[in-house]
Amino acid sequence: MDLQFPHHENEIAQSEGAYGEKFVNYWMHNGFVKVDEEKMSKSLGNFFTVREILTRYRPEEVRYFILGSHYRSPLNYTDDNLDKARAALTRLYTTLRSVPATDSESGDGPYHQAFRDAMDDDFNTPEALAVLFQLSHEVNRLREASPQQAGELAAIMRQLGGVLGILGDEPERYLQGKTSQGQAGGAGPQEMEIEAMIERRLVARKSKDWSEADRIRDELEALGIVLEDGPEGTSWRRV
Repeated sequence: MDLQFPHHENEIAQSEGAYGEKFVNYWMHNGFVKVDEEKMSKSLGNFFTVREILTRYRPEEVRYFILGSHYRSPLNYTDDNLDKARAALTRLYTTLRSVPATDSESGDGPYHQAFRDAMDDDFNTPEALAVLFQLSHEVNRLREASPQQAGELAAIMRQLGGVLGILGDEPERYLQGKTSQGQAGGAGPQEMEIEAMIERRLVARKSKDWSEADRIRDELEALGIVLEDGPEGTSWRRV
């Protein structure tokens, strides 16, 4: 009903009559929010508040979830879709991990242009996110062969992500599930406990006690902690 005549005309008449100023030039209508493919509404009792959602997901994850659909398309809220948004954001932050901070090129490069084209196309945020994943692919490809170029592209990732309100956290802090106060949020082992287990695993590996090393890795994985071994040592992240 909101889109049918004379809804907008009435809104304009009331607002301009009350304030004597021009009301709006454009109307933008977002798609309905659904829960498991059913329209969210108070009458159905299938609604959530932002405060409730943020007890389980971080603000950037919720923002990514919203950006993943065009604003005029229905937005289907499910735990699975929020988990997919978290996983996608984790992939982007994993790309930025351990990449040296470098100044980005000017805003006239091909990735900037592709991003602008997407946003100029009726705020096509899913396509804008696709540009970030193109950058992510290139950063990972160049990480070893050309660290300088990888750093420049990573800086563009952060810059364009900032336009969308994502990738604003420190990669290590995000991947380790910390809050802005620096403490690990949610359930699961705390940082000191994780680091201690990683140290015990390192001792086991040096002693070539592979079964013990694997046992510790499996124990951490069961607790939602993924270990990643690399030339600079072992890093970890929450899942």
